[in-house]
Amino acid sequence: MELRLNRFKRALREGRRQIGLWTQLCSATVAEILADSGYDWLVIDTEHAPNELPSVVEQLRALEGTSVSPIVRPAWNDAVLFKRLLDVGVQTLVVPYVQSAEEAARAVAATRYPPLGVRGVAVTHRANRYGRVKDYSRRAHEEICVIVQLETRAALAQLEAIAAVDGVDALFVGPSDLSADLGHLGDNRHPDVQKVIADTCARCRSAGKPVGILAPVHEDARRFLDLGFTFVGVGSDAGVLRDAAERLRRSFEPQP
Repeated sequence: MELRLNRFKRALREGRRQIGLWTQLCSATVAEILADSGYDWLVIDTEHAPNELPSVVEQLRALEGTSVSPIVRPAWNDAVLFKRLLDVGVQTLVVPYVQSAEEAARAVAATRYPPLGVRGVAVTHRANRYGRVKDYSRRAHEEICVIVQLETRAALAQLEAIAAVDGVDALFVGPSDLSADLGHLGDNRHPDVQKVIADTCARCRSAGKPVGILAPVHEDARRFLDLGFTFVGVGSDAGVLRDAAERLRRSFEPQP
């Protein structure tokens, strides 16, 4: 059995625009519905959603054989969390709150087996199809994609150094935490925040790294794509459900 290819990693390398969605509802059924909705990628969030490992596994199973690439956001930049996710078959991680090149290097190391890194070794697990994938331990890192989130002014000050870390495949702007750190909590669309985001995109591109962002407001997502963001999350399952439910209910209000 051959090592599974990471289509998302290849798309980034080729510079192909990728449109994605965040999932917070911890449901394999929701993931299955979204899988055939035309998105390129889907983030299974374990930082700000009550996703635990068993529900992550079920969502991965729901996405198998579909055209959407699963990405998982660990709760933190932690080798133990990474090890468990990688062993169940996660190939792309978006790592929150990376502040420095050292922290980025630590994230990469947690995805590599020795001597390239510090990932713990298990012989039989879901990622190697229970021991059936040839040379998994020597080749797994080839298909692992590490995305690090830039969420503070401190991180942006180290952007070029972070981008230069071997094994960092892409950068991702966390707009909510960034706007809070810039003094505009809850106002991602403040002109000062938008200026910093545009500058960050340009710096990432100059550093030769694909850059992504979450943009649930349609106009923002369009603008970010025009600026040169490679992959953009255009909403979340919770947001889509909320908006559609409210819109449907309003359609039955008495007309003036």
